Amino acid sequence: MLYAVLGIVALFFAVILIRAAAFNPKPQPKTSHESVEFDKDAAIAALAELIKYKTISYNDPALEDNSEFEKLIASLPGLYPRVFDICSVRQLPDRGLLFRWPGKKDSDPTVLMAHYDVVPVDEEKWDKPPFAAIIENGVLWGRGALDTKVTFNAILSAANHLIAKGYRPENDIYFAFSGGEEVNGKGAVNIVNYFQTHHIQPALVVDEGGAVVENVFPGVKEPCGLIGIAEKGMLNAQYRIESAGGHASAPPVVTPIGSLARACTRIEKHPFKMHITKPAAEMFDTLGRRSTFLYKVIFANLWCFAPILDLICRLSGGELNALVRTTVALTQMEGSSARNVIPPDAKMVSNMRLNPEDTVESALAYLRKTVKNDRIEITALEGAEPSPISETNCPAWDKVAASVAETWRGCVVAPYLMVQCSDSRHYRDLSNHVYRFSAMDLTAEERRTIHGNNERIRLDCAARAVEFYIRLIKKC
Repeated sequence: MLYAVLGIVALFFAVILIRAAAFNPKPQPKTSHESVEFDKDAAIAALAELIKYKTISYNDPALEDNSEFEKLIASLPGLYPRVFDICSVRQLPDRGLLFRWPGKKDSDPTVLMAHYDVVPVDEEKWDKPPFAAIIENGVLWGRGALDTKVTFNAILSAANHLIAKGYRPENDIYFAFSGGEEVNGKGAVNIVNYFQTHHIQPALVVDEGGAVVENVFPGVKEPCGLIGIAEKGMLNAQYRIESAGGHASAPPVVTPIGSLARACTRIEKHPFKMHITKPAAEMFDTLGRRSTFLYKVIFANLWCFAPILDLICRLSGGELNALVRTTVALTQMEGSSARNVIPPDAKMVSNMRLNPEDTVESALAYLRKTVKNDRIEITALEGAEPSPISETNCPAWDKVAASVAETWRGCVVAPYLMVQCSDSRHYRDLSNHVYRFSAMDLTAEERRTIHGNNERIRLDCAARAVEFYIRLIKKC
């Protein structure tokens, strides 16, 4: 009997190790070695000009300076004259801006997206003025340099270059730009409505999302070109509890704030269940094969080691954890307006990013089950369901993946799940070929400046964004 048990154990480990040893890297996209030459100085100068316009979106529209948006739009014919020679331009409500570049055919069109609004700045905390577009030591400083005026500029600069060379795409290409993405504005929605009304069915949609990054996957040393094939949903949940209030000198056993604090603790101690959906599974299957042998053992045998992966994700937090579960970040709490009064009404808010396996309603149900306090009312302030998951075994994916691999030689291209929200979520009923890739190679420090202080971009990075779109457009 003992020998039988030992044999089973030995067989188990043999299977584990053999599967890990056979977990070899997958073939990368087929690429062209064609070089791309264009006027980089002109492209950088155009981006610098865009940054100078204070196209800041606020949740309160009264704070916005609409003239800055109008000045940016008025500058475009001078910055990209060839585009305006060939393309039709349509301004839609809520700062939707739609270009159509006629192709040889109007079927199977491509939609290239960006937004030209930016988030507010605290100018005193910047090392350089955020709207002066200062260039020093090969770096361009300014709000929107990364998010996403670089993409806006790269698309139009690429088109301007190709049109000047006499290029005409095989199929129609649309440039879909929003001036209110940062505040969930309706510009992108109105563009989608235009497509639906005119029966335009995109064969490919590319919006902001992943990038070429390093040190984001355990054991992988090569740069990784991550292309989002889906994005998580979003839910702002409110937790509210009412009480009789009263003077703080004679408090109840558990105060309203205490009840919310207990709810907060329970939520953080009981995270949502791990779900390895298609975006995460394909990312693990691509990058796990290039990891160290120990991680290969885990990723080649998730049928056995999923609990270990779950533990690693829970302990590490951050992006790896966000790939596999719905996350909850408790962000706001309010109570009494006086220091010596028990609040009659206390509230707490969490910002949640929903795994594709979850929905707004299932997430609320899980919160209520976890909190276990009927006195706390848990409701949705606002929410958006997770996006559908786009295909990867198809020509649309191949075009984007090959363009990434050609532009950033040596990077490993992989699908992933975008944990933020983008305007591309509005295309859920139009196409299952929606991909999220910000055409940049970014360090961790550079990524932290997005929506933060001292946002800036290396000039070579901004130029490669143009190169990426030249390569992609020539495939469309």
